[in-house]
Amino acid sequence: MNRLWLRLSLAFVLVTLIGVATVTLLVDWSAGSEFRQYVMRRDMMGQGSLLETLAAFYQRQGNWNGVADVLAGNTRPGMGQGRGMMVGRPAILLADANYRVIYDERGTRFNSMLDQGERANALPVTVNGGTVGYLLVNSPGRDTFQPAEQAFLDQLRSTLVVAALIAGSVGIVLGLVISRGIARPLARLADTARAFAAKDWTRRAALAGTREIADLAAAFNEMADELQRSEIQRRNLMADIAHDLRSPLTVMQGNLQALLDGVYPLERAEIASLFDETRLLSRLVDDVRELTLAEAGQLPFHIRPVDVAASLRATAAHFALAAEAQNVQINLDIPPQLPMALADADRLAQVLRNLVTNALRHAPGGQLTLSVHTQAPTSGGAGKLLIAVADTGEGIPAEDLPRIFDRFYRSDKSRTRAGGGTGLGLAIAKTWVEAMGGEIGVESQAGSGSRFWFTLPVAANAVPEPSEG
Repeated sequence: MNRLWLRLSLAFVLVTLIGVATVTLLVDWSAGSEFRQYVMRRDMMGQGSLLETLAAFYQRQGNWNGVADVLAGNTRPGMGQGRGMMVGRPAILLADANYRVIYDERGTRFNSMLDQGERANALPVTVNGGTVGYLLVNSPGRDTFQPAEQAFLDQLRSTLVVAALIAGSVGIVLGLVISRGIARPLARLADTARAFAAKDWTRRAALAGTREIADLAAAFNEMADELQRSEIQRRNLMADIAHDLRSPLTVMQGNLQALLDGVYPLERAEIASLFDETRLLSRLVDDVRELTLAEAGQLPFHIRPVDVAASLRATAAHFALAAEAQNVQINLDIPPQLPMALADADRLAQVLRNLVTNALRHAPGGQLTLSVHTQAPTSGGAGKLLIAVADTGEGIPAEDLPRIFDRFYRSDKSRTRAGGGTGLGLAIAKTWVEAMGGEIGVESQAGSGSRFWFTLPVAANAVPEPSEG
């Protein structure tokens, strides 16, 4: 019973039965009523001689006194004379000019008033152009119909019953077909969801059925695509972490084995080399931990007004020696009266360090520019600061740009950890910038350098303190 198609089918059956029954009863009542009205009008049209008799009586008498004797002895169409109200025919009512009943063949309406319906159907008795009374043949009941008339009504009812059965059957069949048609795409979607849950990542729902069901299938497919991408990223992340952890461990294990075997002398230089490997291993573990916490929303951020200009100057000073060693010139592009940004000062400094480290690695002998500018506020939003780190290095191939912020992604496939960082710097920068309410991106062409940029919201009514000197 708890099946959608079954419930829809029962609903269709119920609605069909109620509708067919209602229509049948209304048609039967309306047809019977109209047929009675027709019989009544037909009988009244046959009372032409009676109208003339009543008019002549009133003209002689000047009133209706004694009209009962005239009506009781009058010959009615299809009947014998002097028999009054005959079985099988409707009764006669006679009312005066004020619609008050003065003669009732059944004897139940005397001195009562004709209602609106009776007044509309009554035949006027006229004398010298004036109406002196109204003659009415009462609507026949079931027992007053002639056999042929009753047979017609019975045949009409039989036809209505047959039509109702046919219409009901067709409606029920159509209801079953429609309900199964509605439920079938949902059943297929459920099968696809169960298969996807069983690790069949290639299964997708067919975009069939009504528009709402097709939209549901499309939403499921989008969710499946995202889950599949997340699963692939998770597997790649685990493989990358395992690979990057294995590299320093392999170096350490080989060097320690060589020291134990006496291949390398136990000197300070060898111990320093092993220490460098432990530092790289520790940094990798810390980067993975911070990135995981940031993506899970569990890394605390202390958002407050930050002087971005001061952060850029501090970053340039921090990398001055490293830039000089690689013959890289660091330039600053900072406009005066720059507003403060809402950010975590420590995370902002780390983002800048990650971007500058990446730029120095790819732009030896070139130039590196740190810049910041204000962006006009969008409609209904606050202004932003646009911070950029641009270099004149070899640039990034176009096919690598969409994945440049992925974890452990290397545009230079031959580059190893020995020649750079952990491979998480740009991924961490992206996660932290977005956590601080900004956006991050890159513009680059192979051979023409790269420009990494990110935005931060402006702190309202916050002005940086003037720098000394």
